[in-house]
Amino acid sequence: MKIFHSLVTLFGFVAIGSATFAPAQRQVLVTYPEDTPPSILQEAKEAILTAGGKINEEFTLIKGFAATVSNEILDSVNTLSKSHIPIVEDDGIVTIQQQEPIAE
Repeated sequence: MKIFHSLVTLFGFVAIGSATFAPAQRQVLVTYPEDTPPSILQEAKEAILTAGGKINEEFTLIKGFAATVSNEILDSVNTLSKSHIPIVEDDGIVTIQQQEPIAE
């Protein structure tokens, strides 16, 4: 019984330890120049998905997509094409005027 308890405790620490080493992910917008071929976008999306990221939305009016990714995969996406370099921005809410706090 003590061996079983020790193994459960050990596996618990291993699981917790491996979870803390997962790379932090952030939400970004990735857009490409208008003349970028669809194959470059597809290659970037596949690289993100393969690395454990997520494509949140694909845009139709501009060449790009919203994704949840780690910084490491963004570095590799930036180097997929030398002639069609993406613009990567943090995704978030943008306002044009200062918001007043809501009085309670």
